[in-house]
Amino acid sequence: MPINDDLLRARKKVSSTRPKFVRQESWRYIRLAENWRKPKGIDNKMRKQVSGVPPLVKVGYRGPKKARGLHPSGYKDRLIHNIRDLEKLDPKIDAARIGHSVGRRKRIDIVNKANALGIKVLNKGNITQESIQEDQNKEQP
Repeated sequence: MPINDDLLRARKKVSSTRPKFVRQESWRYIRLAENWRKPKGIDNKMRKQVSGVPPLVKVGYRGPKKARGLHPSGYKDRLIHNIRDLEKLDPKIDAARIGHSVGRRKRIDIVNKANALGIKVLNKGNITQESIQEDQNKEQP
């Protein structure tokens, strides 16, 4: 059972009533993707919020404040780049996401330290005990 289960349920309830916001005329022209763009035309029906056209994105559709930024597992998603960043995390509420620019060697050190501290790593990738041992064997001549 994930932590912060009640917050995740509240977020899902709000999300289920939220409409799917689509770009105007995206249903009409194939060249227009469905991803949201704010309508800005002077006589634009969608901007004027005329009945019968899709709704605009508004702050009222936002999810619960406490549930924002939570990973689907219920942990707070924290970006880390080194081992010192790991030591600032609380294993009960925080999960680590290793930064994109972190290389393989430091990534292995971070994963090992996180396992020792009991911190969940969200983007471990294909780093397993076997790959760690292989890297250690390569370093020793």
